[in-house]
Amino acid sequence: MCSRKVQTCLLVVGYLTYLFLGAIVFQALERDAEEHEKTAVIQMKQAFLENFTHLTVGDVEQFVKNLTKAIQKGVYPIRNESQVEQSNWDFSNSFFFVGSVVSTIGYGTLCPKTAGGQLFCVFFALFGIPLNIVFLHRVGKILSLLCKRLGKCLYEKGMKKTKFLTLLFFLVMGILVFLCLPSLVFQITEGWSYSEGIYFTFITLSTIGFGDYVVGKAILMQNSLPSIVVTLRRLWLATVETLFLRDTAVAKSQESNLIPARRYSTYSS
Repeated sequence: MCSRKVQTCLLVVGYLTYLFLGAIVFQALERDAEEHEKTAVIQMKQAFLENFTHLTVGDVEQFVKNLTKAIQKGVYPIRNESQVEQSNWDFSNSFFFVGSVVSTIGYGTLCPKTAGGQLFCVFFALFGIPLNIVFLHRVGKILSLLCKRLGKCLYEKGMKKTKFLTLLFFLVMGILVFLCLPSLVFQITEGWSYSEGIYFTFITLSTIGFGDYVVGKAILMQNSLPSIVVTLRRLWLATVETLFLRDTAVAKSQESNLIPARRYSTYSS
């Protein structure tokens, strides 16, 4: 038991350290390149504002193309030079990015642009995704033990169908905590309708990640709530899955024990 606790603690520390180091590396690789890109976009914007009365149709189309490319790279030219220091690749946003990588959400609104960042992302995901699966599986087992204790406590109090009640409890709590509550939070913080909040939450929890709705997009994505919600949601699913598989295994074991007894009774008769 003690060795399992030590292994779990080491796994949690290693997992968080991996995410923190990944965020630091991505910040170091991408921040300078992003600042150069922002400076170039601001200069392009100023040149357009100074000469827009003398521009031809071709110049305007070229400006629109450059503007579209900048937005696709995550640079929104709606700020002045004093706001260039605000970065998509500060530590909080970098941590948001590594969380979306290992959880396989992939919004597409924040991604590495440098060759070094893209290459590092490949190796980071190559080891980070399996580590994330192992981490969630271990924590799911721990939560399933807590569920088992909850069922035992209910049984001691005289309640029947404790397995069903435990599964029902976690299913209902999962829907409330990971779908309804985050949708309300996004409605308040982002100004979305509740239906848009539910849509975004489901797309995030299912790791589809279209990228059409992104939390904090107007303020450089300074919100890591989706990654936290996805991690908690996967822990919830791992717990429910572990409980279901455990009950299925117990049922199969009982059935396999009954079959030899039936054969023996038939042979004896």
